[in-house]
Amino acid sequence: MTPSPTTNPPPAFGERLRRWGQRALLLQSFFGLIGVLALSIMFSPIRDDRIVFLAPGNLLNIVRFASENGIIAVGMTLVILTGGIDLSVGALLALCAVAAAAGLSKYHLGAFPTILMVLGLGAAAGFLNGLITTRLRIQSFIATLAMLSVARGAASLWSGGYAIPLSFGSGAGMAPPLFKSLFAGEVSLFGLAAPTQLFYFAAVSLIASVALQRTHFGRRVYAVGSSEAASRLSGVSVDWVKTAVFALSGLLVGLAALLHVALVNQGSHIDGSGYELNAIAAVVIGGTSLAGGSGTVLGTVIGALILSVLDNILGLRNVQSEYQLILKGFIIVLAVVLQRRR
Repeated sequence: MTPSPTTNPPPAFGERLRRWGQRALLLQSFFGLIGVLALSIMFSPIRDDRIVFLAPGNLLNIVRFASENGIIAVGMTLVILTGGIDLSVGALLALCAVAAAAGLSKYHLGAFPTILMVLGLGAAAGFLNGLITTRLRIQSFIATLAMLSVARGAASLWSGGYAIPLSFGSGAGMAPPLFKSLFAGEVSLFGLAAPTQLFYFAAVSLIASVALQRTHFGRRVYAVGSSEAASRLSGVSVDWVKTAVFALSGLLVGLAALLHVALVNQGSHIDGSGYELNAIAAVVIGGTSLAGGSGTVLGTVIGALILSVLDNILGLRNVQSEYQLILKGFIIVLAVVLQRRR
């Protein structure tokens, strides 16, 4: 006689509640963005019976300033997924910014040679970070901390300790307007003047996301972050993967530097101060584990947007920048606590 199939009893209310809680933690960045947007609307100043925060120009500014940090944070995501960290991104942005300004105004290289020089410089510095980490067996924290010092010092020497200003136009000492159009222009989108930074951010995020989810390289990045030993036994070139992600991080810092220079019309050795904090915060808020092996580019994008929204609403409320730094510190700790519960 065939035994009748048994059916599992439905989970108790407490178990269902626990499962819903776990799913909510997996979507922590989405809920965080929704919560920050709701609070920003509630506490936004009102002028002429309109919510200032929801003004189209203000929302575009949020995206514009999220793009620069977001591009750097995407590169940081790749590094952190392998179990490393890159503390040099802010100083490297300063070096690349000075290189861009010098190339355009002092050396008259033109737009495209300057672009190639800056991207190559960023990638080379990142590649060197990777070599120091893998070949010399130095922890990435120390290796990139050393690069932070070197890049900041080199930027100061190159610029003479002063900002290199840019004026766009034709004539001696003028930077080509094409550079400004490429990296700080505007594109009409649904009747709005969307900043070009948005499209660079979207393209970088999409390419990185597809690469991580759909390619052998992406799977190796996750594998190295999950277990270096198991990856080596599986035939994965761990050193190559780590060096590659550092080089990509440096390349994206170079791209962010181009956007930065075009926006502020100068390159300075003090540019990028604190950018490493913003990038790491965006990655952690987005749900990527600092231990490596777990995280998504989409989460990092949302994390960058959360930080930009916070900076914007605090600026609208005239909150001092020092308090903004304190708030970011609390947010990072909260994000890590939620990760551990997840």
